[in-house]
Amino acid sequence: MNTERLLALIGGGETLSVEFKSEARFPLNDRDLVEAVVCLANRSDGREGWLLIGVEDDGRVTGARPRHGERTDPDRLAALIASRTQPSLSVRVEVVKAQGKEVLVIEVPPQSEAVGTSDGVFLRRTIGSDGQPACTPMDAAAIASLSADRRRLDPSAQVIVAARWQDLDALEFERFRRSIRERRGRSDETLLDLPDLELAKALGVVEANGKVEGIRLAALLLFGKEEALRRLVPAHEVAFQVLRGLEVEVNDFFRWPLIRVMEEIEARIRARNREQELMIGMLRVGVPDYPERALREALANALIHRDYLRLGAVHFQWYDDRIEISNPGGFPEGVRLDNLLITPPRPRNPLLADAFKRAGIVERTARGIDTIFFEQLRNGRPAPSYARSDATSVIIVIPGGEANLDFVRLVVSESQQGRPLKLDELLILNTLWLERSLTTEQVARLIQKSETETRAILRQLVESGLVEERGQKKGRAWHLSAATYRALGEKAAYVHQRGFEPLQQEQMVLQYVEKHGRITRHEAAELCRIASYQARDLLARLVQRGELIMQGAKKGAFYERTPKNLENSKSIQKSPNPNVS
Repeated sequence: MNTERLLALIGGGETLSVEFKSEARFPLNDRDLVEAVVCLANRSDGREGWLLIGVEDDGRVTGARPRHGERTDPDRLAALIASRTQPSLSVRVEVVKAQGKEVLVIEVPPQSEAVGTSDGVFLRRTIGSDGQPACTPMDAAAIASLSADRRRLDPSAQVIVAARWQDLDALEFERFRRSIRERRGRSDETLLDLPDLELAKALGVVEANGKVEGIRLAALLLFGKEEALRRLVPAHEVAFQVLRGLEVEVNDFFRWPLIRVMEEIEARIRARNREQELMIGMLRVGVPDYPERALREALANALIHRDYLRLGAVHFQWYDDRIEISNPGGFPEGVRLDNLLITPPRPRNPLLADAFKRAGIVERTARGIDTIFFEQLRNGRPAPSYARSDATSVIIVIPGGEANLDFVRLVVSESQQGRPLKLDELLILNTLWLERSLTTEQVARLIQKSETETRAILRQLVESGLVEERGQKKGRAWHLSAATYRALGEKAAYVHQRGFEPLQQEQMVLQYVEKHGRITRHEAAELCRIASYQARDLLARLVQRGELIMQGAKKGAFYERTPKNLENSKSIQKSPNPNVS
């Protein structure tokens, strides 16, 4: 840790991974310090945490007090934390100077299990009711849930003591076999001829040695009778809702076994989902309102990955312009919005996830999220979004509305020519269609790959004639080619993209200055979505033409309207006739 990095952390404000503690008025005692460290250790983002002592909530640096005489001994403080936590927590402690004052920096590494104080206090870093990060107490269910997130515990493998073999339904075992038969080739057909008990043993959902000795949660969720599920798994509930504006058209709740719920909701999807027919040459292509394969994967993910230790239903909500599917429990530890497409599968309920794969309901490669995105994009729709997910729930929004049929034609045409588009390529093309232009850095964030991998994918799109580049090095940007715009029915868009950008950018800058009085190079780059050096050249052209004048120098430089142009602008605004200046 150095001063520059510390100031960058402070500048980002308090987050789930960063906490400020002030000692301006009162010193922080050892107990409160250890509890703050424990709180950061029990967060769920899979990253290191930072406790910064000597920083106010608003980011002002007021300094930390010495803890060992006239100084703070980092090793002694780290030893104190290790001795007062269970399991013993190893942290890195440093004293770093910032703004002339000492800040005590404690780095808390990611943990594989829940951590408490030696007094038995368990706290967890979450978003509070006010939308700000806070430390909240953890009860037994929260500790078990955190252990499941960190793959130290499989909740679906828990033995339900009160459950009996008689609580399972023979019809549900047959439903499981039917799922295997209907999905031959991607299901486990070795399970077909097994009797009920042997099938349950093969799935690992019962404990049996001659006789049944224990029924696991997964067994009840897959094969349980409705009455048994209500009694033994009170957290399990699935809602199917159709909402039209403020009106609730359908509002049904189910406490059925999971495969029965899947079949019921899939039947309702097929009944409501319309399909548009598109002819591409001699090929008929059906373009549904929502791709059923994507909806099946999203629903299955919600059922498999939900936190069955939390109360609350899985919701499947059908709106006029979108479908939202949500489930209790945030992303498993290590899964974030910025690595959703590339992180290895981390099921919260591994036993249940395995049963769904063997039934053929979900992809055996465990890349269901890729399937959701791919199906949505290749059907000419915007990409799904998980942006509304938080620490307590996962929410996927699947947009509906009119499909971009020209985009579907492009995808099919590329496939017919032996160039089937992959998920990364679809994401890039779809976003370029919506945003018109992207930098390499923006594309890398979009597909969640390194810039080296990203450039290789973009080069392939250029070689295929789908994308073009302009600019050099850091100023390089990418946009759809003329052939792609022509295929998408937007012949003029390419001309606008290539030919009128400088003029449009100049007008945008002048309008910004008219409204705000001045503009900096950084603001111009952000406004026009161009590199800093391109913004410099743009502003230089406007200065040369007498439209703007530069004030200040170097990093403090900004640009204003020249006095003459400013007077003309005011005259135009005051004149009742816009043609009179």
